[in-house]
Amino acid sequence: MYILAPERDLYPMSAFANYAEYLEQNRARFPPSAYALATSDWYFDSFIHHAPHDAWLESIVIEEPSSGSRREIRETAITIKLLGAYHDGFIELRYPRVFGFQLTTIEITKGHGDWRYDEFRVDEEGRLIHEIQWSAREATATWLIVASDVHHRWAPFSEEELKSLFKQTEDV
Repeated sequence: MYILAPERDLYPMSAFANYAEYLEQNRARFPPSAYALATSDWYFDSFIHHAPHDAWLESIVIEEPSSGSRREIRETAITIKLLGAYHDGFIELRYPRVFGFQLTTIEITKGHGDWRYDEFRVDEEGRLIHEIQWSAREATATWLIVASDVHHRWAPFSEEELKSLFKQTEDV
C-alpha cells in the first residue's frame, strides 16, 4: 500500500511519490478509467468539488444483472453514490464488473463518516483493486472492491437545488 492511512500518516512526503512510481510502473496493466483517475491532477485534491475526499456515503447498490435463457448468466456490478464534500453535487463511482468485494465496518451507528483515503492497485491478473478508508473521529470502515474498472461521474446540483439547500439550512 502507498497512500492509505498508515503510509500517508507516517510518510506524507514520500507516499504520493512512491504511489506515482507504482502507477507508472504498472500503467499497461491498469484498467484505463482507473488509471486516468489515479493519475489525474484533481482526484486526490481535497479542494476539487468532484473529488471524493471528505465526501459522505449516500448509497451503495450491488446489482447482479443477468442474461441467458434461465437468467443463469450472472455478473455483479457496484455503484457508490457520494454527497460531495462541499455538498454541491453527487459523485458516482460505478464498477461495471465486480470480481469480489469486502465491506468491513467498525462502528457506523452515525454513518461511515468521511471518505478519507483511497488507493487504486492492480492484482496479478490485472484486475483493479480499489481500497477505500472511511473515517469519522476514528477509522470506521474499510472497503475493498476488485473489479474490471471504475467510472467516475460528477452531477453538480442545479442553482435551484443549491438555493433550496441553503434555504433549508437557514430554516434550521
